[in-house]
Amino acid sequence: MDIATLANLINAIAVTAGVIFAAVQIREFRRQQRRHSMYTVVQTFQDVDFTKALHFIMELPDNLDHAEIRRRVGPEGEAAIYFVSTTWETIGVLVFQRELTLDLVDDFFSGPIVLTWRKLEPYLQQIRNERRRETLFEWYQWLAERIMEREKSGAPVPAHIAHRNWNA
Repeated sequence: MDIATLANLINAIAVTAGVIFAAVQIREFRRQQRRHSMYTVVQTFQDVDFTKALHFIMELPDNLDHAEIRRRVGPEGEAAIYFVSTTWETIGVLVFQRELTLDLVDDFFSGPIVLTWRKLEPYLQQIRNERRRETLFEWYQWLAERIMEREKSGAPVPAHIAHRNWNA
């Protein structure tokens, strides 16, 4: 093998190794970004204000319209509804942009997302109509619908049942 062929071979190996190294680094960077996003989301739900707002909504009867919710909850209650709704909205965007996985969100929040959507859908639709803005809470609706689609194929199985044989 002449020196030129050997140099070309070494160059090809170096370029290939560089490409592999770059791919591994990009993959690791994405994993770190995703982990950071997940951690940030979890931190949001460990907030006392969010927990209170979520509890407040969960206690509402289903399918109340805009006027009835306003009458029952007042401005403070509506602020709680906006707080939770915009949080779900943010998570919907993060799932769509693949910053969070739908599996992860489903594991953490499927129940609260679906239940609050069921309670608030008429109210939020009326807000959209009043403001003539169909994009209000669009990602919250999108997220709730994706989770409900998943649940059509089978009822959600609680973790304590689905993973009862798990070992560390």
